[in-house]
Amino acid sequence: MTSRIQSATPGSGEQASGRPPYPAEPSGNGRANGRPARVSLDELHEAARRIAANVERVLVGKPEVIRIALVTLLAEGHLLVEDVPGVGKTSLAKALARSIDCTVSRIQFTPDLLPSDVTGVSIYNRQSGEFEFRPGPVFANIVVGDEINRASPKTQSALLECMEEHQVTVDTSTYHLDEPFMVIATQNPIEMEGTYALPEAQRDRFTARVSIGYPDQQAELAMVDEHAGHNPMDDLQPVSDGETVHRLIETVRGVHIAPEVRRYAVELVAATRQVPEIRLGASPRATLHLVRAARAQAALSGRDYVVPDDLHTVAVPVLAHRLVLTTEAHAARRSATDVVRAVLHRVPVPQGSRPQ
Repeated sequence: MTSRIQSATPGSGEQASGRPPYPAEPSGNGRANGRPARVSLDELHEAARRIAANVERVLVGKPEVIRIALVTLLAEGHLLVEDVPGVGKTSLAKALARSIDCTVSRIQFTPDLLPSDVTGVSIYNRQSGEFEFRPGPVFANIVVGDEINRASPKTQSALLECMEEHQVTVDTSTYHLDEPFMVIATQNPIEMEGTYALPEAQRDRFTARVSIGYPDQQAELAMVDEHAGHNPMDDLQPVSDGETVHRLIETVRGVHIAPEVRRYAVELVAATRQVPEIRLGASPRATLHLVRAARAQAALSGRDYVVPDDLHTVAVPVLAHRLVLTTEAHAARRSATDVVRAVLHRVPVPQGSRPQ
């Protein structure tokens, strides 16, 4: 499938249980029971390595950020990249999108962007005497939403249905989105001028949030040497495709998670609802996202089963952005990341979680 880049501007038209009920299929392009064939963990690791190396040509010195992006992709989730301007938020999103040969669209969110600029609009055809639906940029495998919090909450809500249900409803008609489907959104910190805070329902639909941060001096010097006279994004070529990613996702779905580890995930999320500094804890959706991300983390580590360390690795990116702190917690300079780390230390880790 050939990569297709679109832009939108204002006015432009699991299961959380163990192994799944179907048998593993050998590698290949075939499908079983309507599902793509799985690949081996070695093939998954090699495909992920190629994508990560490709992205790292653009985003220098941030391997952990790239890893979380890959975890989110393989967990069938959506990624929120939040940081100050100029640290590579859009570069990360575009590099990941270009590394996969599938349909890609980019939406520049602005204060006057309308919901129909995202989802599409029905236009009256005088010749046929009927309304025709013109799909918006959300109809792509990977949707890059740049500076999502610059648009109004009304426009931000246009993404709610497609992110959760992989479908779009316009004028009583429902249109299904192709898989894989992933939204990679960037945003500036909400205290910066001209931005709107993302509603809780919007943040909860993002599987993970990452902050890139400033590079160290050595990485910044390498960036100057390699990027000052040439944009590496211009030479970035796909190293995978949508069908392969779909098969990788199917492999991640089959990663085993023992009952003890499932219970541990539930206890971690439930503990966030009992912390005094938290006004709103993580939702049941967060539990599902945590389990899916842990499966992807385990697969990237070369294991076909989840261990508690996998949950620990993805807990902060998956849970922190969903928590709403109390006024007292803000005054005490407590962060949601601090709360999640405290929960990880407080909830007992299960023993004997490896399958026999």
